[in-house]
Amino acid sequence: MNQYSDPKVASSPGVLLEALFKSSHIIHRQLAERLSESEIPSYLTGPRMRFLRVVLHAGEIRMSDLAAELGIKARTVTQFVDALEQENVIVRIPDPDDRRATLIRVVDEAKPIIKKTAIALREAADAIASAMSEEKRTLLIELLTELAGSTEPNLDILDMESY
Repeated sequence: MNQYSDPKVASSPGVLLEALFKSSHIIHRQLAERLSESEIPSYLTGPRMRFLRVVLHAGEIRMSDLAAELGIKARTVTQFVDALEQENVIVRIPDPDDRRATLIRVVDEAKPIIKKTAIALREAADAIASAMSEEKRTLLIELLTELAGSTEPNLDILDMESY
């Protein structure tokens, strides 16, 4: 008999968070391995692709507006911009309407690798999730959305129309 045989232990908040963290780590590692097999640059991670989707959709966007759109801190946006600018994926442009603000945009040369990465992400997600039935995946999305206190799941990373 293991510790999870006791229903009170198995359903405790601590066990839930531990299972989420462990599962997230394993899935992240599987995703990274699949992207590497597709020769996707390691700097194009899931969170960075979500970031790039918003930038591509906007064309040009203020860093402060991007932080608000993604629900992240301005410092995190700066870190993403610094890293992606170093990889020649995005550029900073002075905002013509506000000298204190900076716009960012994706460089044209990066668009093909971003599209390839989006396709690889979709294929990796399909492969990783194939072990679960559609009903179980739907239920899991609903449960995770509820747990996060959100009203709707964040599905934008797999929105191929935006790439």
